[in-house]
Amino acid sequence: MDLAILAGGIMIAFGALAAGIGNGVLFSRYLEGIARQPEARGTLFGQSMVALGLVEALPIISIAFGLLVLFGVIGG
Repeated sequence: MDLAILAGGIMIAFGALAAGIGNGVLFSRYLEGIARQPEARGTLFGQSMVALGLVEALPIISIAFGLLVLFGVIGG
């Protein structure tokens, strides 16, 4: 049971860490693109929002599975 709690905590922590790193990289590249080509701001914004959805999907799934493991629903 102790390993399940540890595994759930690690999954939640890495999910949150991955979301932070992914968002930081995504928006730094977005701002870099605007700085290089200001006229492409609208196109870059739309593409960055699609990429944001993809970047956020994996951490959300990781946090959900981490909570399931933490509360003993799976892996028990």
